[in-house]
Amino acid sequence: MRQYILDEISRKDIPRIREYLSEHAQASGLADIWWVNFSDDLLSPDQFEHRDCAPFRFAVEVGDDFVRFEFLVRSQKTLRCSCIDYATRQQRDFILAFADRLVEELQLKT
Repeated sequence: MRQYILDEISRKDIPRIREYLSEHAQASGLADIWWVNFSDDLLSPDQFEHRDCAPFRFAVEVGDDFVRFEFLVRSQKTLRCSCIDYATRQQRDFILAFADRLVEELQLKT
């Protein structure tokens, strides 16, 4: 899996990260997993055409001392489709900017 990981995070910062994600992302049905949706202007042509598969999103996982940002763009409605793919350059930039904002706003030391 392609992903961006922030590790060696202080355990005291993990609850703050969970709170941040609760405000800036959508909780999934799984513990410590959140979804962040992409706006239409960030979708690939294939994703844009697959309106029935929308919304498209990436996952953020929080562990005991890490935060993992997946580069796989998923559909909320289907598990297998040609529109589910690894992030484009624009999508990857969006994911990294989201991670950078989390670090900056919470003043995390990793």
